[in-house]
Amino acid sequence: MPLSFNGQRILILGAGVTGNAVARSLTKRGAVISFADENLSAQSGHRVIDTKEVVIKDFNAVVVSPGWRQDHPLVVATLNAGLVLLNEVDLAWQIKSEIAPAQKWLALTGTNGKTTTVEMVAAMLKRGGLKATACGNVGETVIEVVDRSDAYEVLVLELSSFQLHWSKQAQFVAGAILNIADDHIDWHGSFDEYAKAKLSILDRASTAVLNADDDEIVKRTSLWQGRKVFYSLDTPAPGEIGLVEELLVDRAFVQDPQEASMFAELVEVKPTIPHNVSNTLAAAALARTVGVSHEDIRSAIKDFRPGRHRIETVHSADSINWVDDSKATNPHAATASLLSHESVIWIAGGLAKGAAMEELVERTAKRIKAAILIGTDRGLIESALIKFCPQVPRVLIDADSSEELMTKAVSAAKGFAQAGDTVLLAPACASMDQFISYADRGDCFAAAVKKVVNK
Repeated sequence: MPLSFNGQRILILGAGVTGNAVARSLTKRGAVISFADENLSAQSGHRVIDTKEVVIKDFNAVVVSPGWRQDHPLVVATLNAGLVLLNEVDLAWQIKSEIAPAQKWLALTGTNGKTTTVEMVAAMLKRGGLKATACGNVGETVIEVVDRSDAYEVLVLELSSFQLHWSKQAQFVAGAILNIADDHIDWHGSFDEYAKAKLSILDRASTAVLNADDDEIVKRTSLWQGRKVFYSLDTPAPGEIGLVEELLVDRAFVQDPQEASMFAELVEVKPTIPHNVSNTLAAAALARTVGVSHEDIRSAIKDFRPGRHRIETVHSADSINWVDDSKATNPHAATASLLSHESVIWIAGGLAKGAAMEELVERTAKRIKAAILIGTDRGLIESALIKFCPQVPRVLIDADSSEELMTKAVSAAKGFAQAGDTVLLAPACASMDQFISYADRGDCFAAAVKKVVNK
């Protein structure tokens, strides 16, 4: 068995999905696993220790789960004790280097659009005949995918700012950054630290695929020395990817950069909205870095549709669209969603995670016909609405259950909706204050629409 941990006492911080995946892999390699978790009933099959009762010197090494902050007492104690602090992505890289050295890794991050884009990349690679899968912050963990007997040729990793903060070893054929906007400021401490975590994806990447329409990305990568491939919704210069009239074109991965090859027609991207087109360009660029042909990329684009809760139309009638974009869990994502529609009855609110709402409302004020506000931090959105569009009706919804809450929200939205409007669930906030997850929130919305509207 490669990468032996035989007899090593390993403490894993966090008995969640990532922690349990690491435990299974290291147990196979002889490790003796314990977990530190506040939930002592966590299902792990190993000893779970209350975080306040851990004795760090009892262990040979510690594995930190992505969401654990760097200032957590156990992380600080580990570093002070001089113990090795491991993380799942780097452990997966070490295992891959021994059991599947030819396997290539592509990596992608961004504030929004990550999951859709990595799934699109994986579809392009498969259409090109490569054995590939998306993993990381989507689907299976990286270590689960790596630690299997039938190795993939290419992995497409969706990496969060938390994962990037801890990872220091993994190497990427290419790393893509879709966008950088306020998110997880409560965890990182500042926007600058959050942005630094995102940019660290390029520290070990041969090629950078970068959104030229994002000023933060352009500014913060100006001194990066590797190969940069910019993409945008404008006409591409030589070495770039972009739009020429109604075509997605490549001037980066062609023999003669004065020429251009077509990825797809604009109408073949569904839904044909700006940020989805932008994500498609990023996906195409990543696929080209491992040799997928323009023809196979186009074929995959034609067939690809984003997953659920991502600008998903759940009902249309009387020229009114009811759209579930529950995955819009921060202001940047909600901005893109609102700007994709002309007249919106907006359902929003939840946990803001330290993000401000004023820029979102200022940019989208002309699109908002009415606002239905829910959740812990709805006051932030209400204050921004009062400041930038005080004439917009606001309805604050409270209820004893998530189902009742969304039923009341949808009923309120129905009262404002007329032909040509879109009722849009784009909360700009996380969901955990009132729902199990963003998917649960989206499902509650769809069920409420069926109950209230589609009778």
